[in-house]
Amino acid sequence: MDTIASLFSFITTPVSWVIVQFHTVYGAIFGPDTGWAWGLSIVSLVILIRICLIPLFVKQIKATRAMQTLQPEMKKIQERYKNDKQRQSEEMMKLYKETGTNPLSSCLPILAQSPFFFALYHVLNGIANGETIGVINQSLLESAQKAHIFGAPLAAKFTDSASDLASLDASLLNVRIVTAIMIVLMSASQFFTQRQLMTKNVDTSVKTPFMQQQKMLMYVFPVMFAVFGINFPVGVLVYWLTTNVWTMGQQMYVIRNNPTPGSKAQAAYLERLYKHVTHHGKTRSRGERAIVKAIVAKGRDRNDAERKFINGLTKVGFAAQADGTVIKSEAQAAAQAEDGTPTTATAKRQQPKRQSKSQRQSAAPKGADEAVSLSKSDEPEDSKPSGSAGTAKQAPSKPGSAGRSKAQSGQRKGGPQRPKSPSKK
Repeated sequence: MDTIASLFSFITTPVSWVIVQFHTVYGAIFGPDTGWAWGLSIVSLVILIRICLIPLFVKQIKATRAMQTLQPEMKKIQERYKNDKQRQSEEMMKLYKETGTNPLSSCLPILAQSPFFFALYHVLNGIANGETIGVINQSLLESAQKAHIFGAPLAAKFTDSASDLASLDASLLNVRIVTAIMIVLMSASQFFTQRQLMTKNVDTSVKTPFMQQQKMLMYVFPVMFAVFGINFPVGVLVYWLTTNVWTMGQQMYVIRNNPTPGSKAQAAYLERLYKHVTHHGKTRSRGERAIVKAIVAKGRDRNDAERKFINGLTKVGFAAQADGTVIKSEAQAAAQAEDGTPTTATAKRQQPKRQSKSQRQSAAPKGADEAVSLSKSDEPEDSKPSGSAGTAKQAPSKPGSAGRSKAQSGQRKGGPQRPKSPSKK
């Protein structure tokens, strides 16, 4: 580790100068020889470095999004050359080259802050060995050696012996407890940061080399921090724990406000955005307008969460515009329906209402009813079965059927009955 740190000695002087400037400010508040003054100086150094690395972080997000858009093509390559790993790798590299993407771009912030990390390690190692380094003179060196963070000296390590710690006015047990807790927190924060990225901000249903790389980093980095952490001075542990916490908070902000398309985080974000837009009737920030604009531009290529968002706005009479704004207009909302097809609400209005049996009978053509009644009246009387008067009385009476029932019983419609013929007896 000393050899690696010496390779970055060119940046040791700027790093030590920044620490000294922060120590001057915090020393006036907490005292120059306290752990708070030196510890907060290291924390402030981390914050300053991470602010300077924000452009690289933005570039990392764009590279990650580019990898996400390539996942369908990468999946096709995997399926096409699943029995030829070499050809599969060649096609993947060709795809990266054509689209200008780099799967290693997600490591840019870590690689960029590596020189500062090793320079800080070199400074703290010099303090532990009683050597002046950079702009840290003898008086600052003695002040740093007296500084303790929760009872552990700034330059103490987990692997230091009791005699080495005695020269720094510290106990072995106290140092190992403090360093062990900091190593565990450092590894846990790194694991949580990577796991948050894998579970919320990527589409895990598509298995690609990029996804495998991210999954590997989720387990490799925490183990690396735990293994190398026992050789880090307390000051370096403060540095790395602070940068991990910063990364975790920064990523939580990005996942919540600018999630990856197709991820669980996007579905949750669009649900929140839908509630806000339907309540206030508009988008509230430039970022929201940019996301709505991108969704509208996709058209038929929208994913399930984006289709649900657009259709939900349509149902309540809102329309997402091409510039990212949202207006209340039912006609335009219908035009914004996905794929140009009517939404569920519109489709229901277009479906004909179901009619009852009586309505269908009343709507039947009159000619058919007349034909039916005419065929019944033209039927000859001889073909109709004759019955007794009692039978005629028991039959249900229908309109227009009274005359026919009397004729069947041998009675005249009006006047006295005709006497029976004697020949029939």
